[in-house]
Amino acid sequence: FTLPVEETRLTRYVSPSPFVPEDAAGRAERCEEILRIASLGLKKRLEHTGAKTAVVGLSGGLDSTLALLAARDAMEQLGLPAAGILGVSMPCVGTTKRTRGNAQALAELLGAEYREIDIRAAVEQHLRDLGHAPEVYDVTFENAQARERTQLLMDLANQENALVVGTGDLSELALGWCTYNGDHMSMYGVNASVPKTLVKALVGWHAKRLGEQNPRIQAVLLDILDTPISPELLPVGADGELVQRTEETLGKYDLHDFALYHMLRGGYGPERIFEMARLAWPELEPDYIRTTLTTFYRRFFSQQFKRSCLPDGPKVGSVTLSPRGDWRMPSDACAALWLAELEQLSIKD
Repeated sequence: FTLPVEETRLTRYVSPSPFVPEDAAGRAERCEEILRIASLGLKKRLEHTGAKTAVVGLSGGLDSTLALLAARDAMEQLGLPAAGILGVSMPCVGTTKRTRGNAQALAELLGAEYREIDIRAAVEQHLRDLGHAPEVYDVTFENAQARERTQLLMDLANQENALVVGTGDLSELALGWCTYNGDHMSMYGVNASVPKTLVKALVGWHAKRLGEQNPRIQAVLLDILDTPISPELLPVGADGELVQRTEETLGKYDLHDFALYHMLRGGYGPERIFEMARLAWPELEPDYIRTTLTTFYRRFFSQQFKRSCLPDGPKVGSVTLSPRGDWRMPSDACAALWLAELEQLSIKD
């Protein structure tokens, strides 16, 4: 006889933030451990190179904020003053008053040296040299800014006998959301193993921790947390506000980090990750989840070449994309099978 076949549905709880513990105590413990790993890694690199100064490009965003905080802790462990950190703001056409002000305020409140170098004239000259029309806001326009900033940081490091501390995070590396040989490059990438969702948690943890000592630092950190994520590479609007929001282009970082975690840690395929994501975010439309996952797989496969030549950085968790450690992938790998699996999904309630 034939046993009846009945379709079953996954009903167990699925955390929407696999990188971030949901309980406050567990989250605080993880944040403290990550700060210790990142700062000790940077401390060792500074000792090894003999550098007494750390150069950090400050955008007023989450990633450069976290890198600055790790650098400050490393300096403390070395017995060096926070003034040994050179925080550099490099405003251009897309920089808002909010992010510019937060970058300066945080650097000064933490005791770091703050320097501002406007890159507009340099970028405009570079684009003229290329014969690039100034009103064409394409990838060349955007990448020219990122590479000009990296060139300045590297040359400043040479000038100051310093080390350029990278700010890019794990989520950006997974998606290739960085400019090759621009913000993609540094002398030591402290955030390279920290996904965006965990960056947010870490900045929030720092806000609470440092706020007990100085409420002004807490206020700046909370405002940085509240600022929309943006590369700020397109001209600001008539009101001076940003027009470029990363998650409007890529989809929610929460979803990208969810896919990254379960693909690398669990080895799950697109269909399973899709179904788990629907449980984790019942409020999201299934089509939005599939579209975002499609973006994730398409970019993850096409951007491996950026991960194949990463700067050194500390490993802070079980999921990492360093070519010298856990991740091996050819730069010309094809995403066709993964994308086909998503395309063939039957979306139903």
